[in-house]
Amino acid sequence: QVQLEESGGGSVQSGGSLSLSCSASEIAHYSFCMGWYRQTPGKEREGVASLDDRGVTDYAESVKGRFTISQDNANGTLYLQMDRLKPEDTAIYYCAAHLYDKGGYVDCSANYDYSDWGQGIQVTVSS
Repeated sequence: QVQLEESGGGSVQSGGSLSLSCSASEIAHYSFCMGWYRQTPGKEREGVASLDDRGVTDYAESVKGRFTISQDNANGTLYLQMDRLKPEDTAIYYCAAHLYDKGGYVDCSANYDYSDWGQGIQVTVSS
């Protein structure tokens, strides 16, 4: 099981930018699918973006062109750069991961059914 811890987030006005980080233990020894989900009260959790160890990314339509997912290969930290933020981006954002043995394959996507989750971090965008 991988330990995930989010940081960053906070409050910003509409049109602004925020960056989220997610530290991930054990990742260097495995292949992986990692990503970000978000959730607002009364709504289902929504997949935002994903990244696998081949560098393939996937984004929800609602964030394409505004959000960028990336990873620091040196330390395994996952990032989500959020630009041109909108009030509807307000949510708790969760880092998620699925690690598997090198040489395997999973169909990583923004809506992937991850096995491990962070605690979540609040992002608030005011109009």
